[in-house]
Amino acid sequence: MRMYPIGDWTYLLVIIGLGIGMAAQYGVKRAYREFSQVATQQGMPASAVVMDLLRQNGNSSVSLARIGGELTDNYNPQNNTLSLSDAVFHSNSVAALAIAAHEAGHAMQHMEGYVPLQVRSFSVPAVQIGSQAAIPIFIAGLIFSFRPLVFVGIGLFALSVFFALITLPVEFDASRRGLRMLSDGGCLSESELSGAKKVLRSAALTYVASALASLLNLVRLILIAQGGSRRRRR
Repeated sequence: MRMYPIGDWTYLLVIIGLGIGMAAQYGVKRAYREFSQVATQQGMPASAVVMDLLRQNGNSSVSLARIGGELTDNYNPQNNTLSLSDAVFHSNSVAALAIAAHEAGHAMQHMEGYVPLQVRSFSVPAVQIGSQAAIPIFIAGLIFSFRPLVFVGIGLFALSVFFALITLPVEFDASRRGLRMLSDGGCLSESELSGAKKVLRSAALTYVASALASLLNLVRLILIAQGGSRRRRR
């Protein structure tokens, strides 16, 4: 039994991915902090606005919930519940309305059967299993020099990459829908709508960063596997 050494240079891919992710997180938090200080002229809290937007667009079946944390807002298609964080729920800031409208966009996707959202939801169980098992299986394949295990590990990790990629159109479309609802509903002025776009654009970059980081890690696993194969042929 022989374990092949891993070339240190491949860690650069991990570092690059982490750097991209950190930069994206900094950007979204900066935009959120900036526009969470800007109150809307209308003055309605995000919790009220989001339910009005959904009703105006023919979606009255969504439940509203409140959750703790910051930027933890989400929509769960399994129970048709839209959850807003403490900082967003009662806030009438531009950032709060932008985030709430984005989650309303997900609710509209669910109601209308938006295919990428359905694909993402359907793939969640497989992705969860794959993300937990991928690296242990990959490492076991390296330790025991058993190529099929290595390929299985790479394949399982590729599920996470697929999930990150299919998330992109889902999130971009939700933001597009949310901004359109805010505009059509007259909830924001032109300047406020511009601020909401900046918040959601920054949030979208975090998903792009996550997808890039996943791709870089997949490339790293492939390079490690190729390196092990070359060493065995020597």
